[in-house]
Amino acid sequence: MEPTTNLPFELTPFELTKEYLEKIQSAISQQDNDFIRTEMEELYPADITNILYELNGEESHYLVRLLDKKLGAEIITNLDADDRKKFLKNFTPQEIAEYVDVLDSDDAVDILNEQPKEISEDIVGLLKDREQARFVNDLMHYDEDSAGGLMQKELVKINIKQSVTECVEEIRRQAEDVENVYSVYVVDDDTILKGRVSLKKIILAKRGSKVADIYDEDIVSVKTTAKGEEVADVMQKYDLDAVPVVNIQGRLLGRITIDDVVDFITEQAQEDVQAMTGISEDVEEDDSVWKLVRSRLPWLLGGMCGSFLAAKLIDNFDDSLQAVPAIAAFIPLIGSTGGNVGIQSSSIIVQSIADKSGIDTPLGERLLKVLKVAMLNALIAGIFAFVGSLAVDGVNVSLSLTVSISIFSVVMLASFMGTITPLVLNRFDINPAMASGPFITTTNDLLGYGVYLLTVYILM
Repeated sequence: MEPTTNLPFELTPFELTKEYLEKIQSAISQQDNDFIRTEMEELYPADITNILYELNGEESHYLVRLLDKKLGAEIITNLDADDRKKFLKNFTPQEIAEYVDVLDSDDAVDILNEQPKEISEDIVGLLKDREQARFVNDLMHYDEDSAGGLMQKELVKINIKQSVTECVEEIRRQAEDVENVYSVYVVDDDTILKGRVSLKKIILAKRGSKVADIYDEDIVSVKTTAKGEEVADVMQKYDLDAVPVVNIQGRLLGRITIDDVVDFITEQAQEDVQAMTGISEDVEEDDSVWKLVRSRLPWLLGGMCGSFLAAKLIDNFDDSLQAVPAIAAFIPLIGSTGGNVGIQSSSIIVQSIADKSGIDTPLGERLLKVLKVAMLNALIAGIFAFVGSLAVDGVNVSLSLTVSISIFSVVMLASFMGTITPLVLNRFDINPAMASGPFITTTNDLLGYGVYLLTVYILM
């Protein structure tokens, strides 16, 4: 039988047009609530979030307040953290509390942590769901980038002494507050995590079976103090949709789901990109002018200081430059080559630190491999530089040889610096991504100029 290709419906991606946005804005200004609700019912929460980005604060507030509380809460969580903080300035603590009441505890804590302390305390006091208030208070004690800060309190757990029939009833009761049930966690009387049982096993279990007979003792968990990177590594290694979180005694406290880990990884990647480009703070395009300037200025000024040192270094070889002016023509070649090699080397090491691909390889073996790669690259680059400098400066073999030797030395030195710098930064718990930015470029410029001019001084 041939497979059918006719689908019962076709999902058309929502496209926010200027005309559609004007309709929504007009409906808001005229307070045409029925039209707005009807239109929003046809859209996914993510599509409504995109509309909010195009509205002003008052319009966004009006639109969200018309929607069902759970839908409004999902739309708010879809907003970028910085945008959400600005967006919620249009809401009173009472209004924010209405959405926090229906959110997963981890999303609720994210929103509360973005608010000034006095406002977040007011919101917690206004929560009608006292269990949610207790969950939130528990989670706010943890560092936001730790397993405790990433976890949510909502989960389904059963006692190891219960029967499967009792287990099903318990799942029905607890699952009302849990959006996604990946598996059921098994605990003892002291809430110590003993294992888990899949929904499939529960469904297929014989009548009268005990949970103790069907649960799986082989379970991966993380401590509340584990770093976010460790949690991501565990979930990736064991291909988990969710991982339980326990305290030092092994008591089950919560769980971390895959969507929370993806959000964490995305934030970390953004921070790494900014660190690699020399931006010292977490900033967005629509932040204030002063914040954007402040985030870029430290490394900008640091790079300029490095350039001044390079200028002073070149000035010390003024006699050599006057004797053979052609020497100056190859200074940009030395600087750019050193910078490029340093960034290449550091980027590979930063990547290996991030995915732990070289964690089991001894440091000596890693450095030996880097040395081999560097020597081959340096040899090829040196020969190319010799031929290229001959083409630029005619038959000055002495100068071409000097440039060739300098390039060889610079490639070797820059490879070493690009390798060792991120390893040292990581050793002292400093973001190694910084080694792929202005720091390594400026450092290799200085070293490259010094090597080149010293070679010139010795050979010419």
